[in-house]
Amino acid sequence: MAVGDRTRTHVGAAGEAGESSVLTVLGPIAVWLLTRTVLMLWVLKVVLPPGVDVTPDVSVTYQGWYDVLLTGTFPRSDVTWQYPPAAAFAILSPALLPFLGYATAFFTLCLVCDALVLGLLLRASRRPGRSVRGVWVWVAGVALLGPTVYARYDLMVTAVAVCALLVGLRRPQLLGALAGFGALLKVWPVLLLIGTPRGRATRLSWSAAAVTGLALLAVVSAALPGALDFLTAQRDRGTEVESLGALVFHVARHLGWDGAVMFSYGSVEFRGPYVPLVSALALVLTVTAFGWLLVWRLRARTFTPGTLCDAAFVAVLLFTVTSRVISPQYMIWLVGLAAVCLLARSSPMTRPAVLVVAACAVTALEFPLFFSHVTASDPLGVTLLVVRNGLLVAAALTACGRLWRGTVPAPRPRGRQEAADAAPGGAVGERGDKEDTYRLLGS
Repeated sequence: MAVGDRTRTHVGAAGEAGESSVLTVLGPIAVWLLTRTVLMLWVLKVVLPPGVDVTPDVSVTYQGWYDVLLTGTFPRSDVTWQYPPAAAFAILSPALLPFLGYATAFFTLCLVCDALVLGLLLRASRRPGRSVRGVWVWVAGVALLGPTVYARYDLMVTAVAVCALLVGLRRPQLLGALAGFGALLKVWPVLLLIGTPRGRATRLSWSAAAVTGLALLAVVSAALPGALDFLTAQRDRGTEVESLGALVFHVARHLGWDGAVMFSYGSVEFRGPYVPLVSALALVLTVTAFGWLLVWRLRARTFTPGTLCDAAFVAVLLFTVTSRVISPQYMIWLVGLAAVCLLARSSPMTRPAVLVVAACAVTALEFPLFFSHVTASDPLGVTLLVVRNGLLVAAALTACGRLWRGTVPAPRPRGRQEAADAAPGGAVGERGDKEDTYRLLGS
């Protein structure tokens, strides 16, 4: 082949690669623009679909808290205020857009956070070994959840968590600072630190999280009274009607159980006989799940760059599934973490992520579209909950299994272990290699 022909071939291949890259980026952006336009029309009530109106949480509850916060105190007399002190920043954020009404400003800021996450994921997907699958998880997952994602401040928290994970391996101190800030927004981002590589990365990230959290807590506590009231605010809650434990009472209502469905502590809950028992069992499940995470942390030996994201996804999945409350907005946490996991081409979390996205679609059906059927415990409502919660349980179990198999070495038969230890460079050599890996990940 002549030099000119080879040059034209290379130029043509480069052009095709560039065109493919552009299409890979433009596809998610186009779908994002279309679906987010629909979501904004929905929450702004330009379009009025059937089901429950999700916007009063912003236009009534959040705006009421906003007015109280402006007086220089937390809404201590309101039992629905159950959030860490940095949540005040999210509630006060519409002040950044004073030319808009409170609700419109809040929805607009959620849209901005959504776009920020999309941009971060698109940028990360262009690195070697990365894939655009994570971008599609975000685009599709948020769209399937419907207007609830813009009518709660959880999307803002998720944006902080996504930023933390994307910078985590290269800048452990920034990971810790963002996780600490996120924990004071809504507690769960502290779980982002469960998969940090042992050694320097863990020391830097965990200490940065502690310093950031304590410093921010001190500042907010000094500025606004009642910063720590959230610690006891949920003590008397019942079992929320969408949770895993609530399925017991949905069935029991058809068997003569004389409890009731009530709006309490900002959500719809079961109240009556055996509800405290089921709530206590949910707490036991949560403690058991965190016990499993601790065992995993102690036994894990292989910390790859993806382990940080995978472990965070698994931890939040377990926290969500075992909780006595599974509000629809909790799903956005899982979508964000699943999206970061699937940026890696070789991610073991593909199946759990797909199950989470499927659960998002069912979640939008049970709330807001058919929530009246859920509160009535009729066949449609119970079926939707069984399917949605079943998908989440399947995702959690699958994710736990894959995380364990990918990071915890399988036990060797005794004879083979003794031979390996006796071999030159055996156990000591392996240990040295692992320590080198930890230092590399933490650098």
